Amino acid sequence: MPIGSCTVSSALRRVSLSHETHPYRRFLTSQFRSLQETGAPVDIHPEVEEALSHNKPVVALESTIITHGMPYPTSIDMARSVENTVRSTGCIPATIGIIDGRVKIGLEPSQLERLASRSGNPLKISRRDISAAIVSKRDGGTTCSSTLVFAALAGIKVFATGGLGGVHRGGENTLDVSADLHELTRCSVGLVCAGVKSILDIGRTLEYLETLGVPVISYRETKDFPAFYSRKSGHQAPWNVTNAIDAARVLHTHRQLGMTNGALFAVPIPERYEADGAVIQEAVELAVRESEEFGISKLGKEVTPWLLKRVGELTQGRSLESNVALVRNTALIGGQIAREYANLAWENEQTDLRYPGFQPSPSSSRSCVQNARNTTGEMHTGPSAALNDKKASIVVVGCAAVDITSKVQQTPTFSQNTTHPGKLTLTLGGVARNIAEAAHRVLAGSEDQNSATLLMAPVGEDIFGRLITDLTRSMGMRTDGLSLVPSQQSAVCNVVLDSQGGLETGIADMDLSQLWKGSEVFSVLRHHRPRLLVLDGNISSETMTAIVAEATTSNIEVFFEPTSVAKSTRILPVIAANLGRTSQSLISYASPNLLELGHLYEEARTTFDLMSHDHWWRVVDGFSLGSSFRMELDQLGRAPVSDKAPELGDLSFLVNKGVVQMAINLLPFFQHLVIKCGEHGVVVVMRLGHANVGNWSMERSNLQGRYIVAHSQVSAETIVVQHFPPIHIPPGAVVNTTGAGDTLVGTLLAMLVRNPKTFLDVVALRNAIDISQQAATLTLQSSSAVSPLLSSLSMQPLQ
Repeated sequence: MPIGSCTVSSALRRVSLSHETHPYRRFLTSQFRSLQETGAPVDIHPEVEEALSHNKPVVALESTIITHGMPYPTSIDMARSVENTVRSTGCIPATIGIIDGRVKIGLEPSQLERLASRSGNPLKISRRDISAAIVSKRDGGTTCSSTLVFAALAGIKVFATGGLGGVHRGGENTLDVSADLHELTRCSVGLVCAGVKSILDIGRTLEYLETLGVPVISYRETKDFPAFYSRKSGHQAPWNVTNAIDAARVLHTHRQLGMTNGALFAVPIPERYEADGAVIQEAVELAVRESEEFGISKLGKEVTPWLLKRVGELTQGRSLESNVALVRNTALIGGQIAREYANLAWENEQTDLRYPGFQPSPSSSRSCVQNARNTTGEMHTGPSAALNDKKASIVVVGCAAVDITSKVQQTPTFSQNTTHPGKLTLTLGGVARNIAEAAHRVLAGSEDQNSATLLMAPVGEDIFGRLITDLTRSMGMRTDGLSLVPSQQSAVCNVVLDSQGGLETGIADMDLSQLWKGSEVFSVLRHHRPRLLVLDGNISSETMTAIVAEATTSNIEVFFEPTSVAKSTRILPVIAANLGRTSQSLISYASPNLLELGHLYEEARTTFDLMSHDHWWRVVDGFSLGSSFRMELDQLGRAPVSDKAPELGDLSFLVNKGVVQMAINLLPFFQHLVIKCGEHGVVVVMRLGHANVGNWSMERSNLQGRYIVAHSQVSAETIVVQHFPPIHIPPGAVVNTTGAGDTLVGTLLAMLVRNPKTFLDVVALRNAIDISQQAATLTLQSSSAVSPLLSSLSMQPLQ
């Protein structure tokens, strides 16, 4: 038996041992009993079996796209990326394929590589080919139809893929119709795809699906049916849904009614690929004509791979990039639907109260309490008890909290002793946690980066602590950095938003983060040697001082997120304790907003008197900024905030409010300042040493490019000031403003991990800030503290 897989009989033995009453265990037992008796050649991956047995959401993935749909190594990169995208939603991926004549419901990495590299000459396996391929002990990639068969057999309710097969062009004469369509009448599975492949006859395919009684549902605001590479095909679906909950309810209703057919959810390709759609469609039409002229159209199941390959050649790879993007997008939506379906199935079977996304886990609070106490009397989960061997590139230290958000329907004049109509949501929050989730989601699609982000935060011994731990795990994030503090309440933030999503008032109970000593962070830094250590302002100055000392000894760059105006100055005692020990800035990166920047500057200048220190004078004098710099700054101030939004005015606030002046005065302490200016975009002010200046050494001020560069002849340092215009958001699209800044920081961290020299390269910096602002806008339009759609940004190449 292959390592890492389990036979049906062994799976059944484990299923029968406990929790017989669980609905999924009952299903698994009955569904696979006949397979056990006949010795059917089906292996369920242990992770998939465990997930199904405990009502954890699973998403099926096909493998023909790996074996026949994309060239190697794009195929394996795509396969890993799609699995990671599914994990980012809190679901377990189950890529289905055939290895040596055995059906694998869930593949090991080596098996995925084997199919992608085609070392075993895999076949394209439709329903009709299953038995023959098994008897021949062949490798095979499963098509939509055969994947639907095995997904239904395993009890997996959601299957995500690229495009559905259908009626081929001229099919009314040739009767060339994909088996995918009929399989949807037999398998009670929700198929999430980007519509019907554009090489097919989309109109006739929709008519045939209507005849078969398969519900076709567009996953968008309108009923427009997508066409694979294009967001619109010119055809309409009979139904549409706009969110994962409603999609899950469709599948759940099928189950309640005992219906055995599936449903098709058509998800349009992301908007940024729409422009390529028309060009690719022209190539599709040309490829179809060529297939008819050369007789390729008569080759049956070989037609689709040939057409896709030819379209890729004609578009010089643009179709392949779009193909990867749409597959990742359907995996993201599929994961969200699967998760909501699991919640519905669980709620339908349970009588006790569960919070959304609850996953029964033997490794929850009880196992945490059983870990040893450290010298501070704190309890902790992973770091000091057993270090995870997977090295983290980013360690984020600070607050993990539960956010209870109340948003009124109409912003009234608030009065006491009454309630106001609105919506309440409960999500995870906390600055450090938000940053870690954002970085995790952006990095999750990259090879070997699924464990790159380690969140270190205290949680209380209460239901909120358990909620934080379980939901963090369900997102596919690491939990070995969460430290359980007994007899303490977890951090909770209760905010009230106005009808536009702006903060009206709230109560934040964050005492646990400030009381936490964080002593286990030291061993983690020594073990992981991360590229970046991130500190949020919720932890105490004493804790920060000790952690920064350890990071400095280990040559680990420190990124400080001020968190709030009041907490922004907690980093200043850390700087004061180390001032003058090195000519370099102690903190590599800081990300204040405009209010936090002003408060940091005033407190550093007055209360802490840091700007009278000899070190500060030497560094600032070394910048040798003269009249030319001031003149260029005045010119930059006359530029518009955004060429696309003249109503935002100009950049004169950079001078009039002293933004750049304050930032430059803080450069002796912070090397790179990423200043969040809200609707006015982002300003980066940075200090680059002569030995580590990158291609800025060849740059001169470029007001059209919105940056000023000053090369000092005294200290050989370079000062850069650059403005990045904001990303436009449609009016009324903002849902929640509380997590956007954290999302921007987390995404920027991910970009730094991918390319540590991001700030040393003009183009790389612009790309990183633009993507980070895109991420922030996604969160602004999400009810979550961090938008789940950030996973769609993870296709940027690693440097």
